[in-house]
Amino acid sequence: MSDRLNPDQTPHNGPAHVLRMRRIGIDTYLEPVIYMRSECHICRSEGFEAHSRIEVWRGGQHIVATLNVVHSPLLALDEAGLSEAAWRALGGVDGEQIKIFHPQPMHSFSYVRGKIFGKPIDAEGANAIMRDIVDGRYSDMEMAAFIATCAGNRMDTNEITAFTRAMINVGKRLEWGRHPVVDKHCVGGLPGNRTTLIVVPIVAACGLTIPKTSSRAITSPAGSADTMETLAPVTLDLARIRRVVEQESGCIAWGGAVSLSPADDILIRVERPLGLDSDGQLVASVLSKKAAAGSTHALIDIPVGPTAKVRSEQAAQLLGARLIEVGQALGIQVQTIVTDGRQPIGRGIGPALEAHDVLAVLQNLPDAPDDLRQRALLLAGQVLEMGGKAQPGKGMALAHTVLASGAAWKKFQAICDAQGGMRVPPRAAHQHVLTAAAGGRVVEIDNRRLARAAKLAGAPRAPAAGVLLHVALDTVVQKGQPLLTIHAESPGELAYAKTYVQAEQDMILIDEDR
Repeated sequence: MSDRLNPDQTPHNGPAHVLRMRRIGIDTYLEPVIYMRSECHICRSEGFEAHSRIEVWRGGQHIVATLNVVHSPLLALDEAGLSEAAWRALGGVDGEQIKIFHPQPMHSFSYVRGKIFGKPIDAEGANAIMRDIVDGRYSDMEMAAFIATCAGNRMDTNEITAFTRAMINVGKRLEWGRHPVVDKHCVGGLPGNRTTLIVVPIVAACGLTIPKTSSRAITSPAGSADTMETLAPVTLDLARIRRVVEQESGCIAWGGAVSLSPADDILIRVERPLGLDSDGQLVASVLSKKAAAGSTHALIDIPVGPTAKVRSEQAAQLLGARLIEVGQALGIQVQTIVTDGRQPIGRGIGPALEAHDVLAVLQNLPDAPDDLRQRALLLAGQVLEMGGKAQPGKGMALAHTVLASGAAWKKFQAICDAQGGMRVPPRAAHQHVLTAAAGGRVVEIDNRRLARAAKLAGAPRAPAAGVLLHVALDTVVQKGQPLLTIHAESPGELAYAKTYVQAEQDMILIDEDR
């Protein structure tokens, strides 16, 4: 059974309960969860029950976790089981003692309650909410309430700016001591579209500083960090990022490995299953990370299409205006560009398949996907003009010269070497080709369903998995012609994806009369 001790290295005045920690190997993603036996006297004496919030300390390390109650002999009465997220946060070894407390009162949620009833959240409230979220004091239910009450464009520009600043304040911030520091970001919703890995070396080869911290996949089959990781290490600490950028003028690192706007990564975990991604939350997410990375200039790509994240020109213009306005308040010069989001960019959908597309473009191979090349040149040209390396209207020509000369490929290799060494992206062992059931012209391509097929094949968890697209809009196909190839690392995942694409063949819609 547990003993009662005076707390040591904790802010609590009351006695602590002590249990032995045990790693039980349950993946709760990023949410720390603690498991206790229902018969454990801590549950009885302290009134803890399933979904109670508890504060757990191991030495000077502590977390606030959600309690799950076990009604079986899985754990001893004096043991606390730790999920993988809780184990990573606390450290330690099996059998080590941990101390259990009731969590301290959380006052910041009063601002959320006020927002529910229509009261705007001011800068003080925004800072309090973000600090408690980063400290792990919000349960998933409380974060869901906060996200839901701010969704649906219920935040005005002042609130968005306050939350963006608060997200910056609770994390670390890079300072470069130079000007300009440029960045490029896409709001997402478009499979493939791995322009970052081409834009960064083009821009860096021209001498501009571009410290690119990218995300892993949230709801997509690959994020830029997932794709880059098949080519080079991306889990870099702040010191390593600084060394790479000082040496090569640019990097492509995983932002989740460093505490740049950490609140955003926590909120995204809850936004994903809710399917909520309002303009206000998107603006705060994007610009907090740009400011934290030390950017002075940022180009934001907004793809528009019926199955993209942004579905109308009007919505894109409203989003762009908010990005520019909040960026100005933060001292970041933001430009937006609306691009075609009716279909994927490149052929590959999934980390390694997208990496092969990137390599083909950087190496100027004749079969490189031209849509990816042209989109990357367009964006790189805009960044070069923003950064003063090209006159207005001349940036794309300069980007083309840098790519065609091999300078971008040389710079990309140098960045990979500086990040820990370049490697060859893997190939999937299992493949299945979907062919056209009839001849005609491709008139629609569903981004969302193609992304789902790639995820069913195993992407991004399985780096080589995904979908290779063989057609584009307006392609004329014959009956039996390949439309896409599923790539999977296991037969089971291939079967899942194959079943899905066979049932959803109209994700690539062919008009037989055209």
